Amino acid sequence: MNIAVNPPLLPLKAIIYSTDFSASSQNAGSYAALLAHRFGAQLVTAHAFVLSNPAMEAEAEAGPTGKSQQRKDLEAQLAASATRFGEGLERVTTVLVEGDPREEIPRLAKDYAPSLVVVGTAGRGRVARGIVGSVAERIMRGNEGPTLAVGPDVPDCTTAGHGIRRVLYATGLSAAAARGAAYAAAVAKEFNASLEVLHVIHPEDVTDPPGFSELQRKFEAVLQELVPQQAEAFCNPHSVVEVGTAHERILNRLHESQADLLVL
Repeated sequence: MNIAVNPPLLPLKAIIYSTDFSASSQNAGSYAALLAHRFGAQLVTAHAFVLSNPAMEAEAEAGPTGKSQQRKDLEAQLAASATRFGEGLERVTTVLVEGDPREEIPRLAKDYAPSLVVVGTAGRGRVARGIVGSVAERIMRGNEGPTLAVGPDVPDCTTAGHGIRRVLYATGLSAAAARGAAYAAAVAKEFNASLEVLHVIHPEDVTDPPGFSELQRKFEAVLQELVPQQAEAFCNPHSVVEVGTAHERILNRLHESQADLLVL
């Protein structure tokens, strides 16, 4: 692989691939490697675990340098994952950390900041609390930086024709939304993808057509501040304002636009 010469719009020091070695983690690894390549970042393949009681006893008996079979097996699995997904990358490392992944992965991401965490999810169905998966959700909530959750039905990004071609950025009108805009624009730039911006208005906030038109104008004005001006040069972003329940309208728009990436 040849790393792009031009610096990315959003510099990332590392892509943290958090794996539990399950089938749902495998595609996440492919996306982590793809992002590491595109952003010229280090790929950090990480696994957080809790020692079983027998393994804990074995290491206590073996002394400071002793390793239980559990730890040895995890080290071997982690090394195999790094070899598989790190092929062609210049900087690849593994991190095996003892502790709860919901706490250790966000801590690791902070150590490698600025970084992006990539994690696979096993949940199916609509996006809602508990569906994404408790571990993935806690990592996302605990991480101070961006987190990419790759669902079980996401196409393999190594397959021809797949990857990130369309980005959907669902946003409110708060100042915090500017952070999401930067990530959405940066990913669109690196993948030469289209960028669509969606804002959902609750029905109670719109009582008449003129009111909707005014809210739409307000959103379009705020959009100019949220999305970097240079975004228009490489991804031609456009805005969509809809009325309804946020999660339903976002899912409908995802289906209609056939977006490959949702940024929230």
